[in-house]
Amino acid sequence: MIVAFSVAPSGGSSTDSVHDAVAAAVRVVRESGLPNRTSSMFTEVEGEWDEVMEVVRRATEAVGAYGTRVSLVLKADIRPGHVGELDGKVERLEAAIARHEA
Repeated sequence: MIVAFSVAPSGGSSTDSVHDAVAAAVRVVRESGLPNRTSSMFTEVEGEWDEVMEVVRRATEAVGAYGTRVSLVLKADIRPGHVGELDGKVERLEAAIARHEA
């Protein structure tokens, strides 16, 4: 499965940096060893249900240290028996675009 998620704190002081909180979450994801990618709005992580959700839980908890409340947005692509889709989906998309440009 692939999970795309965004997590952010609220309720902290006005001097708290959201960047630091997001960095804490991304550190958890990267240290998990699971395939992952971070963009300007989401972090994607790929693996089995339990391991991915554990990473999301830990990342959310890491952000919790930066505020009194945490907002979590999560989208999942659950496709049993498929691995390497973090890159595979993008490769198929790029190939389709290239075919249509030719």
